[in-house]
Amino acid sequence: MDDNTPSSKIDWQYTEECSRASCDFNELERSIDWKQGLAIALGVPLLILPSIGYFTGYVWAFSIIIWGLTIFLGFFQNLAFGELATVFPKASGLPGYTQTVFGSSSNKNNKGKFKFGKFIGGFSAWSYWFGWSPVLAIYAILIGSYLKGLVPAFSGVPDTLLSLMVGALIFGSLAIINSKGLKNGAMAGYILAVVSLIPLIVLTVAPFLTGDFHLTNITGSWFPTDWTWDMQHILILFGIFAMAEWSACAWETAAIYGPEYKNPNTDTPKALLVCGGICLVLYVLVQTSVIGTLGVEGVLSEPISPMLPIANLTLGALGASIAIIMLVGAMLLIIQTAFLSSARSIYSMSAEGNLPAFLSKLNSHGHPMNAMIADAMFNMGLILLGTPTAILAASAIGYIFANGISLYTYVKVRNDPKLSKLDRPFKAPNGWKNVAMATAILNIPFFLVGIIYLNSLELGWATTGVGFFVLCLYVPLWFYSQRETRKTEEKMAAEKEAFTA
Repeated sequence: MDDNTPSSKIDWQYTEECSRASCDFNELERSIDWKQGLAIALGVPLLILPSIGYFTGYVWAFSIIIWGLTIFLGFFQNLAFGELATVFPKASGLPGYTQTVFGSSSNKNNKGKFKFGKFIGGFSAWSYWFGWSPVLAIYAILIGSYLKGLVPAFSGVPDTLLSLMVGALIFGSLAIINSKGLKNGAMAGYILAVVSLIPLIVLTVAPFLTGDFHLTNITGSWFPTDWTWDMQHILILFGIFAMAEWSACAWETAAIYGPEYKNPNTDTPKALLVCGGICLVLYVLVQTSVIGTLGVEGVLSEPISPMLPIANLTLGALGASIAIIMLVGAMLLIIQTAFLSSARSIYSMSAEGNLPAFLSKLNSHGHPMNAMIADAMFNMGLILLGTPTAILAASAIGYIFANGISLYTYVKVRNDPKLSKLDRPFKAPNGWKNVAMATAILNIPFFLVGIIYLNSLELGWATTGVGFFVLCLYVPLWFYSQRETRKTEEKMAAEKEAFTA
């Protein structure tokens, strides 16, 4: 049903063109512009914080190059996603594109049969959700650990209990703040961005001004002394790039608000490109500043929070206080970015009939509260694992699946005679289909194999098992949803027949 279709006098009247995803009564509210979408997505640049020491440990100063190359890879991918955003303005980012394109090829003349295209589109959306959702649990655990170190009263509280309390408080507060639409989320994003991004920039630039930055710390330590270009190290490098993509290419989340932008044809590409530009500067600059100031050994001596010694070195005790405020604010901003993205992934899957229908219900303000509540409950369960590194490593597998399948989706849209003729207010350069195909192959299989291998080295095969277990949970949920959809369609068809008789 397009925007020009007259509304039916009978809300329940069934038409073949009206799916759960496209009926006007079930659509998200268009309430934000590109600047507000950018404010919500600004948690992405802060995803570098937990990876600074991790990357330095594996590839030393070459980690600076990895961040730069990954951001450019992000531009290659997001130019394609920006075009898809204008082709499908009602689709919720990567989850919406794959479900729309693959699902449409399965809906006609295939009743009662296994709809492979619809299944693949939904699986890509599920993978994307699993790539974003665990961020909530990861940072709730980290905030709990910071509070335990800062507040003596919490010293006797068990770690898991404290993390659950922090998670319940943060998830509940963000759900309430965003319950009246994305405008409130954007305002919270502005405030958290000021609290976290500005101090991060100050701490990053300060060593250059105080003379504590030394270029020789970088030029003399490009790779570990035992680095060799054998198959093992190449697989490690692919795994590092996969982890970097999970962080540095995540600004594609700005596209997931496509159905909520007032003018998606221009708002979505603007939000994508501006957020990408901010990431390009910050990711490269932060890693450069940290290694150039502390040296590789200095970073490895403080791998979890290398910004803290920089703060002490350049700004003294005041700097340490600023760093702590920044880190907590950054984690809250990242949680909000992930919460809104993953909840909309759930909503999108439900609206397309790939998850149970109740998850696509909207409140009176057009906000997917059921999806947010389900997402919060899932993460409360993840907190019980108590190991943020394992959760992150498992979720990265889902993100690589989603990114790769979404790029294949772009190629499919460009090749399809009907879809290729659809209006494109924003269009990637000529020949971008080949670029998208190359980056899709880079994601699947190369990055995927790399991240699985890196996980096996770091955490054993258990993490990979957890990742694939969660991904496989989609299968029974999908088959349940298909039965639910068929029953709904049969009921509506019977009601239509009775009405017209």
